[in-house]
Amino acid sequence: MTTAPLRKDAARNWERIVAVARDLVAEGTPLQLNDIARRAGMGVGTVYRHFPTAEALLETVAAPGLEALAGHGEQALADDDAGRALAGFLARTVEAQVTDAALAPVTAAPADALPRTTELKRTLRSVGRELLERARDARVVRADLSADDLVPLMCGIAYAAQVHADPAARVETARRYLTALLGGLYVG
Repeated sequence: MTTAPLRKDAARNWERIVAVARDLVAEGTPLQLNDIARRAGMGVGTVYRHFPTAEALLETVAAPGLEALAGHGEQALADDDAGRALAGFLARTVEAQVTDAALAPVTAAPADALPRTTELKRTLRSVGRELLERARDARVVRADLSADDLVPLMCGIAYAAQVHADPAARVETARRYLTALLGGLYVG
């Protein structure tokens, strides 16, 4: 199914809505479509035509980050060093979670509003599973670590860095926490 390109004014409205939403997410403010319409200086009907739910808008805000992570995952799969590939992918993942406030709620949501979100999350889970299996097969990570453990561990690191670090030091703090975690994952 192809979608017709938006008229220039509709495209500007879409971009404005997403920009306002991105700012609100970065501030930690929950997305409410009526509030976004007011802040964007447009009618609420315009916002609803583009985004039927706040979840769809949040997923749109998160999409570039999810797409970037999927790209990093594909690059990691091309790395012949299984341990380095997994560690690099996990580092990118936790760094993205700390720097993009839209990622955590979207990745943690039990259901998705947009098919693209479902596709990207499926890709990320698949990449993480494959990277972990390769690292286990190479005997560089613990055999008892499961792919289902990766998301909670990365979320935990991101949350700890958000809560316990100065905003300017969050990425470095998250990297340090990940290094400590990886020390416990890898076979020594």
